[in-house]
Amino acid sequence: MITLYGIPNCDTVKKARKWLEARGVEHRFHDFRKDGLEPKTVAAWVGEIGLERLVNRRGTTWRKLDGATRDGLDDASAPALLCENPTLIKRPVIDLGEARLVGFDKSVQAELEAQI
Repeated sequence: MITLYGIPNCDTVKKARKWLEARGVEHRFHDFRKDGLEPKTVAAWVGEIGLERLVNRRGTTWRKLDGATRDGLDDASAPALLCENPTLIKRPVIDLGEARLVGFDKSVQAELEAQI
């Protein structure tokens, strides 16, 4: 089953959820804030997806971080920081079981179409 990770009030997450529901795709929603995240899970995402794709550097949470934290972000420090500040993660993260997708642009939609 697909797991859609995000926060419920994010417009991109809402769009992804509606898209899946309209196609009758069974999925589970995992709220970053309410349900939390395991550092082990986030570490696996960092390894698979990479920090450049996974971290939302355009959001308010990123801008509020001090410069030393932003400049020092690496694969080792990222899981703890992202678990502590889950809105730093680009949304949604779509777990297909065998692979993870980030965001919900046309390329992600095409990949989902191929998987469902």
